[in-house]
Amino acid sequence: MYKIETHLHTTYISHCGWLGAQALMKAYSAAGYSAICVTDHYNRECFDYADIDLTAPGSKTDAFLLGYRRLKREAEKYGILIYEGAELRFDESNNDYLLYGFSHDLLADPDQVIREGLAAFVPKYRADGALLVQAHPFRNKCTPAPAEYLDGVEVLNINPRHDSRNDLARAYAEEHGLIMTAGSDCHRPGDEGASGILSDTLPRNSVEFAQLLRSGNYTLIEPNDEH
Repeated sequence: MYKIETHLHTTYISHCGWLGAQALMKAYSAAGYSAICVTDHYNRECFDYADIDLTAPGSKTDAFLLGYRRLKREAEKYGILIYEGAELRFDESNNDYLLYGFSHDLLADPDQVIREGLAAFVPKYRADGALLVQAHPFRNKCTPAPAEYLDGVEVLNINPRHDSRNDLARAYAEEHGLIMTAGSDCHRPGDEGASGILSDTLPRNSVEFAQLLRSGNYTLIEPNDEH
């Protein structure tokens, strides 16, 4: 069985992330993970923190993926695979959405994506073939998005500094037949390797990782599980 992290932030892009590539890879290697999806925050606060000018011409995706690239380079020493991900927040609310298996063109213009909001983003991400999972939809200041806008719900978020009301998230996913995911929501030392998924197969790249989530052929890692 392969252990895969679905929800992780780096200090390079996420203003609330404390951990760099070396510390993350040491911790996840020790915890026996085979792969990590880097889901740095894709919102105005983090673009400002990372000094990415949204008004400059050209795609911003490469700059946004700095954390992914640094982890990927460090991960080669450990034989761990790194996937591209993002945690989107639109101007319209405090909700967060985990995006997997996207093309770089989809996130090229953050100002437009963030300004237009979820309803406008839905047909675009679906045409792109990406997968959208609402993170911690019942956490304080968050509300569950209309189920028809989503592919899945993060039903097990183990961030220790928030009450994500995981029981309500699971009930919402079950009610609407949505994909269920679990993740550590790693930001700081001590958050590493608290959850994720267990799979019989190991996706080779970010697109295959999204396909695995879409298939549902995995189990969720509960807190303090021993594998």
